[in-house]
Amino acid sequence: MTGKVLAPRHATYTRFIDAGGESVDAGIALYFPGPRSFTGEDVVELQGHGGPVVMQMLLDAVLVRGARLARPGEFTERAFLNGKLDLAQAEAVADLISSASAAAARGAMRSLEGAFSAVVHRIDQDILGLRIFVEAAMDFPDEAVEFLEEGQVHARLTEIAEQLRRLLAETRQGVLLRDGIVVALVGAPNVGKSSLLNHLAGQERAIVSDIPGTTRDLIMADLIIDGLPIQVVDTAGLRESADPIEQEGVRRAREQAGKADLVLVLEDDRSAGNPEASELLATLFASVPGIEARRVLRVLNKVDLTGHQPGVVPAAQRLAADLPAPPLEIRISARTGAGVTTLRELIKDRVGYAAEGTTFTARRRHLDALHTGLAAVVAGLELLRTAAPAELAAEELRAAHLALGQIVGTVSADELLGEIFSAFCIGK
Repeated sequence: MTGKVLAPRHATYTRFIDAGGESVDAGIALYFPGPRSFTGEDVVELQGHGGPVVMQMLLDAVLVRGARLARPGEFTERAFLNGKLDLAQAEAVADLISSASAAAARGAMRSLEGAFSAVVHRIDQDILGLRIFVEAAMDFPDEAVEFLEEGQVHARLTEIAEQLRRLLAETRQGVLLRDGIVVALVGAPNVGKSSLLNHLAGQERAIVSDIPGTTRDLIMADLIIDGLPIQVVDTAGLRESADPIEQEGVRRAREQAGKADLVLVLEDDRSAGNPEASELLATLFASVPGIEARRVLRVLNKVDLTGHQPGVVPAAQRLAADLPAPPLEIRISARTGAGVTTLRELIKDRVGYAAEGTTFTARRRHLDALHTGLAAVVAGLELLRTAAPAELAAEELRAAHLALGQIVGTVSADELLGEIFSAFCIGK
């Protein structure tokens, strides 16, 4: 391809030659001998001028010499299989590429550098040490019984449980940073859902009109609040209608409310508290499976017309609703922006996002594994407390050890690896 012998880790300016001896392009060639390369194997990078036609010609010149196209994620997969990255770091490569905010990119980079993996490895090694001791105690009970009875294993396992709880809290933040959240705007027609969407997005994404039923389909806008990626979804006004198109819009609105991480139920502050508004909220709770007050904010809009003070409504003044746990209420003006800054803070609070406490990105499978590991550690503690046979405690420690191993890839199924790397960009 170059007609030159490439020196390791030196940039060489050269022509790129096709199979017929013609120059395709000129650029930089870099040779990285294994194991000091990204994948741990011999790697050559050809850096051309770019442009789809020239790059395709260059690619064809490589393929005709016997190379093949990489599968999605194959380079990162090889790096993992060759021990250059653990599984959490490998996932961070994809997270870095797909980052939706600067904060998410920084978090992904920290994960790639091993910030998340280091904590998991440390806890995993503590569990492994206890597991080895407890299993040894089963074979040499006379030597180990005093240690077990003095509660040293119990104390160490209690500290591990606390470490897992702290890591779980950080991991939840990492998942929010990577995945972001979906916020659905629901309510009756003409309560200001589209106006609020436009204000949050900072541009006219939805048509605003006094005519009821203007919004019939889902309208989405993406924004960032303190590094948290948020997709805001404007929905059709909830009301009875003979129009089949509007009926479908209402159905989609209810469906979106069921899927969203947070639901903002908008009401006109001038009529908030009347039976119709309260009935709409009660109907929403009854008709959307899994919805609860924790992920619902009641937003009373148009305080510019009522003169009410914008901001969180004091508990003593909140509207009575025939619900087990009435949602938190806030007054705003989507037209003037009054109270919207407070609303942004409430959105973060309701989903449990703390920008300053987020140091790395993570995935929901990591959360699942940590929950499994913590449950096993807690079960092991209970078995030790009740002086159950050591074999049972050892089994719980084994389960915790395997759960943490799934995060970094020391324990993994082929199906899991295939699923993870197939989601990568081609050739990464």
